[in-house]
Amino acid sequence: MRAVSDGAQTPDDDDALAGRGDSAARQGIQSVEIAVRVLQALEEGRGPMTLTQVATAAGMSASKVHRYLVSLGRGGLVSQSQQSGAYDLGVGMRRLGVEALRRVDEVSLASEHLPGLRDRTGHAVNLAVWGDRGPVLVRWFYGAHPLPVTVRVGATMPLLASAVGRVYLAHLPDAVTGPVLAAEPGADPAEVARVAAEVRSTGVAVASGTLIPTLTSVAAPVFPAGGSAPLAVALAVPSSLATPALLAALEDELLAATAEITADLGGALPAARRAE
Repeated sequence: MRAVSDGAQTPDDDDALAGRGDSAARQGIQSVEIAVRVLQALEEGRGPMTLTQVATAAGMSASKVHRYLVSLGRGGLVSQSQQSGAYDLGVGMRRLGVEALRRVDEVSLASEHLPGLRDRTGHAVNLAVWGDRGPVLVRWFYGAHPLPVTVRVGATMPLLASAVGRVYLAHLPDAVTGPVLAAEPGADPAEVARVAAEVRSTGVAVASGTLIPTLTSVAAPVFPAGGSAPLAVALAVPSSLATPALLAALEDELLAATAEITADLGGALPAARRAE
């Protein structure tokens, strides 16, 4: 670190330190890390918390947490109710959150997780988003097993016959899916209701032989922040390999992956998924 006459660091010093890989560059500032723990405790509380609750969640003494809450409050990152005395995330945190969300590219962020899911399962992985005429495939990663289909990124998938489509049947309002579903031949309302209820109950959608006779797909939703339309992640498996045991294992991997992606996007799982 280069010294200057008044003992201050120059911008060049900061850049040099940031680029170093030694222990000095990695040491960080402990008080900042503690403040982050306090903010994380408030975030995980999902509502106003007493001083004792914050201290317990952060794993620190109440007196220590109180000092950090005071400083964070001065910076607008924490607020305190004048009526109850409870603490919550402040307006500064909300502004930071809004700006962070503005910078999020949901598809790119979600896509970073897909090769790992492919590698863990050995099967093809795809990602769909909601388009004007239904689910649109935006990413496809081939697996170790040949599939009886040539995939075109940008293709629109059917609602009832595809696993990603069934995710949207379960998690989008009827007013959104209804016009698309009306254009699909043979969409029985009772079957649509049954499929949607099953997907909401289990957390996953399975379509076996409904789109392509020898293909089975398992899909689950990713919930971005702000209540926008979910993304759908699916695994595609040759039906000859799709035993109940394999499907159960794939569902577990898929649910874990989509929960992680949801967290990375700043979203939240439905209450039924969080309780699992």
